[in-house]
Amino acid sequence: MNFDERITDPATRDEPTDAQAVPAAQAAPAVTGERADLLEALARQRHFLRFPTRDLTDEQAGLRTTAGELCLGGLIKHVTSVERGWAEFIRTGPSAMPDFTAMTEADWACRADDFRMLPGETLAGVLAAYAEVAGRTDELVATLPDLDAAWPLPKAPWFEAGAEWSARRVLLHIVAETAQHAGHADILRESLDGARSMG
Repeated sequence: MNFDERITDPATRDEPTDAQAVPAAQAAPAVTGERADLLEALARQRHFLRFPTRDLTDEQAGLRTTAGELCLGGLIKHVTSVERGWAEFIRTGPSAMPDFTAMTEADWACRADDFRMLPGETLAGVLAAYAEVAGRTDELVATLPDLDAAWPLPKAPWFEAGAEWSARRVLLHIVAETAQHAGHADILRESLDGARSMG
């Protein structure tokens, strides 16, 4: 059995703990076609983001294991915040996000807390928050009336002025962001104790 078969067969793939799984009560209604593809892509990348946290303590999840600022718990907090923000953008438009061009030093410092485990935070709590946001996004994918509905992007130096994104484009962005950070999670975990998601 090759790796791709192993990760797509629920009977044979390694799964995160119950605290890392999306609760069944939050599962989206059955869908087909493009929406089913989006949900599958989201589920796969979320799995690879969560998987490197398996068997870790809260302390280990908060450790910086590379020269950068990231830790595994903080990385999942960041992806949770990003997904929550973009899902709200799909619902309500650019008012769901700050004007990044007007953010103060204090705003950026507060935003940096999304990238680390703060005192009192636990890995189980971080993963539960991620599962809750993922469940709400999945429901949005399944029930949104029109994937072509678009909003102007929020103000930010990294966005083209006047650009618009459709709900579809936003969802693809969430998939890409999650995949990128799943790779970061692999590096952080391997740097911690040598464990890898593949190989």
